[in-house]
Amino acid sequence: MAASNKIIDLRRLLAERFPKTFAPGTDRLRTGLPAIDATTGGLPKNAITELSSPNLSAGSALLLHALLQRAHRDGFFVALVDGRDSFDPEAAGAAALPNLLWVRCRQASQAVQAADLFLRDGNFPLVILDLVLNAGDELRKIPQPHWYRLQRLVEAAPTAFLVLTRHSIISSAQLKLSLENVWRLSDLEQPDLAARLNIQVDRVHGGREIMATAG
Repeated sequence: MAASNKIIDLRRLLAERFPKTFAPGTDRLRTGLPAIDATTGGLPKNAITELSSPNLSAGSALLLHALLQRAHRDGFFVALVDGRDSFDPEAAGAAALPNLLWVRCRQASQAVQAADLFLRDGNFPLVILDLVLNAGDELRKIPQPHWYRLQRLVEAAPTAFLVLTRHSIISSAQLKLSLENVWRLSDLEQPDLAARLNIQVDRVHGGREIMATAG
């Protein structure tokens, strides 16, 4: 009973703090990243997109910052579920933070539960579940039916659901991306680094994987 009351209170808080806003009425959410938008038209709404970062310095944090800047520019809210409490708000830039709801977790199971709540809420055009730094054995303990349940939830919401992982684990993802960069410290001094993200796209469509490379 106490847990149910907390969920009700959280939903009320979300409704008050984050009134319903919607990105442009298409079936894709534009990211502002040419490597994604030029190939797929953006992140699909009503679906799971999985982006894996096999290299430690692939640029997943840079991609997050670019998405937040896009949300600030277009005036919509983003829910970020942080699976290992690793997000650095200072690096993201203060201007983008008013459009962000950041949930800090320590375990993948907690993060999946939080993402479940946001998808049910339907208030956010973009929900991001960041599991890049969660251990592989921890992620393997998440049953595949959990991902199918999240897919069913997002199908009923005007939401793009992006899951960041180290290696691909979600069989139900409609769109699969991978970051292929290996950044060095000297690269971080280059301007417009987000535009140089090298992203491989595996788009699952009609039971077939269509391979493309962008970047």
